[in-house]
Amino acid sequence: MDEDNKLIPVAMQIILHAGDARTKANQALDAVEVNDYEKASKLIKEARENIAQAHQAQTDIIQGEAAGEVYEPCLLFTHAQDTLMTIMTEVNLTERLIQLFNGLNSRFEAIEHNHLN
Repeated sequence: MDEDNKLIPVAMQIILHAGDARTKANQALDAVEVNDYEKASKLIKEARENIAQAHQAQTDIIQGEAAGEVYEPCLLFTHAQDTLMTIMTEVNLTERLIQLFNGLNSRFEAIEHNHLN
C-alpha cells in the first residue's frame, strides 16, 4: 500500500464516520430495548449525521475524479465504500425498526390503558 496515495486518508475518514454511525445505530436499538424512543431518535439522527460525513468524503473523491483528478487504485478505498454502503443499510433498517417498535409500543399502551379503565 502506497502511503502517498491520496485515497488512504479519505478511506480512513469514511471508515471512521461509518463506524461511528454503526455504533450510534446499535445504541439506538439498546434504547428501544428499554422503551426510550426519544433517546433512540436522537441516536439515529446522530448516526445519519455520521453517514452524511462519510458520504461527503466519498463524494468529494468522485467529484474530483469527474473533474479530471487521477487517483491511484486503492483497495482500502474500495473497502471503505463497501463499509459505508453496508452501514447505511444498517442505519436505514435500524431507523425502520425504531418506527415499528414505537408504533407497536404505542398500540400496547393504548390496549393496556383501555383495559385499566
